[in-house]
Amino acid sequence: MKTLKFITAILLLSFLGLTSCQDEIDNENGQNPNTNSANSETASNLERTSMYDGSFDDFLDGMSCSSILFPVTATVNGTQVTLLSQLDYSLVLDILGQFNTDDDNVVLHFPLSVKLSNYNEVNVANQAEYNALMDACEQAEDEAEDAINCLDIDFPITILTYDLKFEQTGSVVIESEQQLYTYMNNFGNDELFAVNYPITATLEDETVVNITSDLDLRTQINDCLENEDIKDEAEENADALETILVNGMFKVESFVNAGVNTANNYADYTIDFANDLTCLAEHTINTTVEGTYEVTSSLEVFLTLNFSGNANFELLNHTWEVTSYSENSISLQSTTNATITLVLDQI
Repeated sequence: MKTLKFITAILLLSFLGLTSCQDEIDNENGQNPNTNSANSETASNLERTSMYDGSFDDFLDGMSCSSILFPVTATVNGTQVTLLSQLDYSLVLDILGQFNTDDDNVVLHFPLSVKLSNYNEVNVANQAEYNALMDACEQAEDEAEDAINCLDIDFPITILTYDLKFEQTGSVVIESEQQLYTYMNNFGNDELFAVNYPITATLEDETVVNITSDLDLRTQINDCLENEDIKDEAEENADALETILVNGMFKVESFVNAGVNTANNYADYTIDFANDLTCLAEHTINTTVEGTYEVTSSLEVFLTLNFSGNANFELLNHTWEVTSYSENSISLQSTTNATITLVLDQI
């Protein structure tokens, strides 16, 4: 604790009051079981959760360890666009979303600037330098040293400091992610620290969780990282399902509502899914029903259908959870009524 020079009795009284408060902290946390070194798991967790999150523009730069600073120019599927702010992201997303099974291609124009996970801003002169950043990001991901973005610690938090004899030397109030990252990144090997629990954190789904120990923090991080893996797998399944839909022709094999199967109402129709997110149900006598569809994912994969102009097909207008799929058959269950199921078979 820093030595203070007091020149008035009032300041002396203030110091005594402060010392009393510090004693209360000492009594509660002086033998803190969560005391950690600079290379501890808790130090790594705090540093990784406080890294700069560059994943929000991955559709543009393909790299979660950084984000591109404005202005930037890119050629997206053959169309050149210049982005001056995040409002211009829609220019890129509209082009990328035009077709759902094409091979999207984003070519960045150099030089450009990026903000890295350590909050540093650097200039990138060419593709070779950018590739080096991407390689470093992949290595960080492989070695679990990249940013943890599924859990945000709510600030402020207080960190208590100790010497190597486990005697408390002070405390610091952390007000932001960048301040926490800098603090943990610069924490010395000749001291120890402990988080003054409880703290709260916000998960990706906006759930606020109460964290009471280093073990609790580790558990929350492991759980949210596991959910991230599930989401990544669901996203891959969604892409695979889109390809199956676009490449095939389908019929309604089963449509069950409250135990009644009305698949016969669709017996003479085939459904064709196009890669521009439209679909067309064609009758054998050339009657057609137009619609749209969308494949999305979270922890599961979902198929949303929206037909118009035909009462029977409008009954299929649900957001469906994909319970199973293959090249030959897709089984669906309504997300609002589990008794409603739909099976599409490829012809």
